[in-house]
Amino acid sequence: MSGFLKKKYLISILLIILIVLVMFYILPVSVPLIVAFITALMLDPLTKIVQAKFKLKRQLSIIIVFTLFTLLLGSGIFFIVTKVIGEGIKLIEDTPIYINNLTDMWHSYEEHFQNAAKDFPEEVVTAFTEEANNLFETFKTSLKQYVNIEKISAFLSYIPNYLVSFLVYLIALFMFMIDLPRIRSSIYEYMTEKTSEKVSFMTSRLSSVVFGFFKAQFLVSIIIMIAAFIGLILIAPKVAIVMTLIIWIIDLIPIIGSIVILAPWSLYHLLTGNIALGTKLAILAVILLIIRRTVEPKVMGKHMGLSPLSTLISMYLGLKLLGVLGLILGPTLLIVFKSAKEAGLIKMNFKI
Repeated sequence: MSGFLKKKYLISILLIILIVLVMFYILPVSVPLIVAFITALMLDPLTKIVQAKFKLKRQLSIIIVFTLFTLLLGSGIFFIVTKVIGEGIKLIEDTPIYINNLTDMWHSYEEHFQNAAKDFPEEVVTAFTEEANNLFETFKTSLKQYVNIEKISAFLSYIPNYLVSFLVYLIALFMFMIDLPRIRSSIYEYMTEKTSEKVSFMTSRLSSVVFGFFKAQFLVSIIIMIAAFIGLILIAPKVAIVMTLIIWIIDLIPIIGSIVILAPWSLYHLLTGNIALGTKLAILAVILLIIRRTVEPKVMGKHMGLSPLSTLISMYLGLKLLGVLGLILGPTLLIVFKSAKEAGLIKMNFKI
């Protein structure tokens, strides 16, 4: 009996070591394959719907769904490359102008402060002014270091690697979509009938929930896009379309949200003296944040069956441990655990 327990503990330790090795060494270089497999699981319900509705063979249904998905994904990437990156380069090229405006604003504030601080000791005013100037110069230096053409050039130099990863992703996605039934059946061969039923329930639940997660994100982002467009048409009509599309794309990324765009934009105008525009943008940012925090829990709860708190925690931990991929894998692992528990594969009927 003791020998059996030692063997069981040894197997458990080896499994833990294997999982750790996979998490830290294999996962980072397998991102296209992992994302392709998750996407295949997401698209599988849609493939079945097309197959049943139009009475087509599975292969033909897969080709239709894959083609539509590729066209949609390609259109989004084309827009990002041609519009967003173009606007980003223009923003970086105009950075010296923005820095000069901030410098003029700083000198104006400095002059006002010196006039208002005439009654203070000269040593205090001088020390405070020097510290403030050092802080501002550090900020300008950091801004010039991080926002420049060299950074864009370095990013663009990685495009061939991104293209290779993207091609691997598309090829792997198509193959996973074709082989999903065979993968399932090969996995079920190593299981008893009872276990295979539980795993089947878990995978179907996982597929629908993952699909629901992205559907919920998309629906929330559409609401944010409409609200942002209406607000920007009233506030800054000249850039309303471009900025709305940028806000929409950024808002599709979990956790980040539109505040990343609107907050710096608003702060810049407030600091450079355009109080009215800065205030309007700040109000719009708060409105969009309220809309997301109000709508997102309801939509997420409806399509995923996860609480907003558990979703947020899983996203945050995934981001810290695995980077951007963790934003997807975090909730996915949580869904896997919950589905396995609902299927009876994991039992936690204990009390302390």
